[in-house]
Amino acid sequence: MSILARPRKYYPVIPQLYLMKITVISDTHLKPGQPVEMLPAPLLDMLASSDMIVHAGDFVSVQCYDELRDINRLVCVAGNTDPAELRHVLPQSTTFEAGGVRIGVTHQGQLSVTDLTGLGYFAREMEVDLLIFGHIHRPQIHRSGDITLLCPGSPTSPRQSEPSAAELTVEDGEVETVIVNFEGKVCDSIGFARSLGRD
Repeated sequence: MSILARPRKYYPVIPQLYLMKITVISDTHLKPGQPVEMLPAPLLDMLASSDMIVHAGDFVSVQCYDELRDINRLVCVAGNTDPAELRHVLPQSTTFEAGGVRIGVTHQGQLSVTDLTGLGYFAREMEVDLLIFGHIHRPQIHRSGDITLLCPGSPTSPRQSEPSAAELTVEDGEVETVIVNFEGKVCDSIGFARSLGRD
């Protein structure tokens, strides 16, 4: 295993002298032996060409974690299905600053998968402008007062959505958040709707 040190719960300020692109993913759920090349090809291009990657947990394998670190700078947290090796070294939540924007990352953050109130409170406790979370496998962008809550969804096992990720554009203390959908496996409910011509 190539993990050498426990990452800090707070990542330092990431210097920015220009517009910054951050690719955000979660819930990749790649099992041991499944390489990151199994991710959608457009997503692989995003991961390689962005300034950094944020992963909100549930890699599922150390291999996935290692391969993403080989692609680009990686800020990440552990998810509930990650192996003990990752849960031992990765924090449950972390914060970092990019371009004057304070960003938090967590996997679950609350018990409810529909009401985001708890995540709004958690973001305030973390004192962040943007909170990235995972676990629900469905992309969401939600405003909670002056805080943005972002779930990028899942590129491999989406729920009631297309395979997805998110892209952040950070410049001069402002952040733009966009959900990016990919072709690929969808959940049964969307597959059924498509079979009825209701997509």
